[in-house]
Amino acid sequence: MTYLYVALGLVALLLVVAFGCFWLTFYNPTLTDKRRAAQQFPPGRVYQPYHGVLRRWTEELDATPYEPMEVTTPDGLTLRGRYYELTPDTPVEILFHGYRGFSERDMAGALERCRAVGHSLLLVDQRAHGRSDGHVITFGAREKEDVFLWLEAAHKKWGERPTMIGGVSMGCTTVLLAAGEGLPERVFAVLADCGYTNAKDIICKVIRQLHLPAWLLYPLVRLGAVLYGGFDPNRVDAVVAVARCAVPVIFYHGDADDFVPYEMGRINFEACAAPKRFVNIPGAGHGLCYPADKERYVSELKAFLAQHESAETKQ
Repeated sequence: MTYLYVALGLVALLLVVAFGCFWLTFYNPTLTDKRRAAQQFPPGRVYQPYHGVLRRWTEELDATPYEPMEVTTPDGLTLRGRYYELTPDTPVEILFHGYRGFSERDMAGALERCRAVGHSLLLVDQRAHGRSDGHVITFGAREKEDVFLWLEAAHKKWGERPTMIGGVSMGCTTVLLAAGEGLPERVFAVLADCGYTNAKDIICKVIRQLHLPAWLLYPLVRLGAVLYGGFDPNRVDAVVAVARCAVPVIFYHGDADDFVPYEMGRINFEACAAPKRFVNIPGAGHGLCYPADKERYVSELKAFLAQHESAETKQ
């Protein structure tokens, strides 16, 4: 009996530790307006030089008229977005933010950038983020399915209006995963800004960055995701997805990114089977490619779109 009790105790300890790993990695509490305001600017020295422009962009987003949009997921969550129309006949971009972020922070410059290339904008709060429902972040496992819900909502609203999807950080990997599943024909391009290769690699990278043993902790993180989140992070792999991608993709990555390594962006780019372009923004930190060099970001995107937008899109 002693051995049985010891075994049960070890199992209980394992489950508790796995839950703690799940809570720290995948659980996101509800973001109240007060907490959202407190987190308006990303922490860290790399972001401090951009707080002024981020504040201006955020104020412009709030001051610009928009139409609220919603979708409901198969697991009962309401996801929320904000649509900013340039003109009724312009292509629409649907953009997805990053891990533990929200649309008006991570994508604050998106309205300015979309106007620069003549696109309307649908900004989405991903599940478990911002004003959307949910608490479990799945690093793209379920988020990629939500991309198709937004595409369906856009189709119901605008018909065959040309559409581009894009994202930054986890949002980038989310759209790359969706691109590997086969996108509707009206989706003419994907914008992939500083995404990671797969969930395992980025989680292990962060664990090692904390000076902890990834070989020991990652299996517990994975166990927590499977038991308490209902998904397997080992199945979240953008490298595999982009090898099946048929839609043109423009990749951006800053070579000073200390969160999602620059090399991950290159790996995704090299694996992509679709027409593609890679843009390195020298000195840009994580998620800062556009504010670090707006002129080059836009010029590269315009050149890419000139190559790959359909004749219908250009009308």
